[in-house]
Amino acid sequence: MKRLAIMQPYFLPYIGYFQLMTAVDKFVVLDDVNYINRGWINRNHLLVNGTVHTFTVPLRGASQNRLICEIELDDAQAWREKLLRTIRHAYRKAPCYAEVSALVERLINYPSSRLDAFLLHSIREIARYLSLDVEIVDSSRIYDNAQLKGQDRILDICRRERASVYVNAIGGMKLYDSSRFSERLVSLRFLRPRPIMYAQGHDTHVPWLSILDVLMFNEVSAVKKLLHENELVSSDQ
Repeated sequence: MKRLAIMQPYFLPYIGYFQLMTAVDKFVVLDDVNYINRGWINRNHLLVNGTVHTFTVPLRGASQNRLICEIELDDAQAWREKLLRTIRHAYRKAPCYAEVSALVERLINYPSSRLDAFLLHSIREIARYLSLDVEIVDSSRIYDNAQLKGQDRILDICRRERASVYVNAIGGMKLYDSSRFSERLVSLRFLRPRPIMYAQGHDTHVPWLSILDVLMFNEVSAVKKLLHENELVSSDQ
């Protein structure tokens, strides 16, 4: 069975994004859909002195009327070094800081002004760092089916990839009609994460931060175990 997942690109997303990636054989980064203002495409949460801090990658000409692959980073602002300073301040005492900081510098200083290329590079690099056995592709350069919407587009990609299982995040359960997938001989499954706890150097654990927080406090072997803290369920479970 070929397992497929399709998600929009995000910068340093939470661990659930990579749990989904771990559950499939091929992961499609949907970069030719409309950008969402104040969504999670170019921002996420870190833990600074025990408090949740939102970081944002500034964009130029960002609009919900433009596709993600049409938007550029705003390098007129010195955001790269500012974000690196914030990360150093937040995690310099974390047990895995030395090796993860080298990865983070490669991601943040990646020399591209295009948002889609910047995000795709970061997703692939984190997957490589974790040795994930998954093929990652971007939709804008392969499928040429942006005229299709919702599950029609998902089913078209499943057909072209000859996928027999489509896996989605649990939050999308109400978006899909399981009978439509059954008609196309595709099994529809949803990834339900279990609670994840790990030491963060503070009394109270703060869940579902950026994957960066997970990497800073856990060796790769421990992160790979956390990636399996979930279950695949059908739409009637």
